[in-house]
Amino acid sequence: MKKWVKGLLVSGLALSLIPAVNQTADSVGAQENTPASKNLIVLIGDGMGPAQVTAGRMYQHYFHQKPYLALDEIFVGNSTTFADASESGGNTVSGLVTDSASSGTAFATGNKTYNGAISVSNEEVAKPYASIIEAAEEEGKATGIVSTARITHATPAVYASHVRSRGNENAIAAQYADSGVDVLFGGGERQFKTSEEGGKRSDKNLIPEFESKGYEIVRGRSELMALEGSEEKVLGFFGHSHMDYTLDRDADVPSLAELTDTAIDILSRDEDGFVMMIEAGRIDHAGHANDFPGMVQEMLDFDAAVKVALDFAKEDGETSVVITADHETGGLSLSRDNIYELNIAMWDDARQSSEVVGKALNGAETAADIRKIVADNMGITDLSNVEVQFIMDGDGTSYGREGGYNAVISKRLLVGWSGHGHSGVDVGVWAYGPIADLVRGQIDNTDIAKSGAEVLGLDLDAATRKLQQKYMYPKFKMNRTNEVLYPARALAEALDIELGFDAEEKTVSLMKEDQMLRVEIETLQVGANEQREAWTAELDRGTLYLSIEAFNLLSGMEMKWDALSERLLIDAVGE
Repeated sequence: MKKWVKGLLVSGLALSLIPAVNQTADSVGAQENTPASKNLIVLIGDGMGPAQVTAGRMYQHYFHQKPYLALDEIFVGNSTTFADASESGGNTVSGLVTDSASSGTAFATGNKTYNGAISVSNEEVAKPYASIIEAAEEEGKATGIVSTARITHATPAVYASHVRSRGNENAIAAQYADSGVDVLFGGGERQFKTSEEGGKRSDKNLIPEFESKGYEIVRGRSELMALEGSEEKVLGFFGHSHMDYTLDRDADVPSLAELTDTAIDILSRDEDGFVMMIEAGRIDHAGHANDFPGMVQEMLDFDAAVKVALDFAKEDGETSVVITADHETGGLSLSRDNIYELNIAMWDDARQSSEVVGKALNGAETAADIRKIVADNMGITDLSNVEVQFIMDGDGTSYGREGGYNAVISKRLLVGWSGHGHSGVDVGVWAYGPIADLVRGQIDNTDIAKSGAEVLGLDLDAATRKLQQKYMYPKFKMNRTNEVLYPARALAEALDIELGFDAEEKTVSLMKEDQMLRVEIETLQVGANEQREAWTAELDRGTLYLSIEAFNLLSGMEMKWDALSERLLIDAVGE
């Protein structure tokens, strides 16, 4: 399915040796602010640290006599991944070890934030940050998001939604309906359907809303391959939750390369160009589980997608490609126990992922059951009694028997893991086209978005200002009557309202120009000039919370609470 719009190769596509720190728009082929590229493809290997890349290369070399990955020809440097510091459980967290939400926000928008945040700032009253996809839409470009994880998971979400917490996937799905993104491919259909339909929503099925906006809905590889070439908007579901691991896919689950090829085919028809993000989300999941054989196959699935993107860019001549990871997952080491060896011959023995094997292990009742399950999946027939018991007991984490199984298999393979979480190591950066000169050497993950915007001639700041005129994302609390209350001091500051608080009198005053409100916390009464109306106020652990009515009165606005996305909709009177 290759119907790419072709162009002439230009000299700006050559990889320069000039350090990134010295680059300007002119030095990558742009003159008088003329964009250096028409298209941008961003590929993210979620959880793909240096050891994951090395393991994929070793596998290709040993089993397929291919000494290099598609990635290798365009390696340009490394990126830091740290997040902003934040509060968690009353303690300050440094942010030195990121999650996918904060790191994704960085390389999608060019801004740091806290772990868990989806493209919003790190403040009590957070502001949205525009992504490079949202900025591209302002210029009429086609856009796409592809992932092997749920399409509402953190990495895809940062490109086309804004929420304080990455766990609010139902809101992310709903925001996609208004996002304007032309191609959405991935797992996660459950976030678009109601609980009565087997989904996770309590409000409504979102799919008819997408259909009413011109999206064609496809499910499975057969429907993907049957697309006729006239579609402009497509929503593709390839899993109820995440897409199946590569090891577990049947014939109707497409590869990431196939998803990439189809998405490029659709988006490249737009004469104004396109921006897309492609994520291999399950490298991360295999790393969390410590499933080494599964992780290697996800790595190779990603590299095949990289080749599709590079082949297009080389033929098209107007496309920049940039590849990185949000973080490393699992603390993978390629060796262990002071043994200078790797049992690489066993790396191809797994028939299914540990996710599938773990479910079978959970049903095992005897040691013989454990032995049979392991033999069927890995061909190992000599498990010791100690290994069997370790699997039976589980590894002491939420992974249980799956974790025990992966610990035993990893020891046999002579690979190690520091745990089931992320690590803070730098990750690789690979790039092709004009963007390569801007991300060469040691960079920060925020440089990915900034450099992409530069080569495309996009204004991220302008797109952000437009969003910030529409929405605010405050911290909030629900009182006993389920009324939403907001942190008074922080919201007042955001609205340029002067706030005064008298702890002894238990009163707070809000003042803007010649208007003043006085809140009596005990009586929950507010005096507005000579009028008195009942508002809600509450003092909680030293923080004053107020209902939105008082702020609307003083600010001359009609802000409304969007409960699903947990944000304030800003609607200034008279505008």
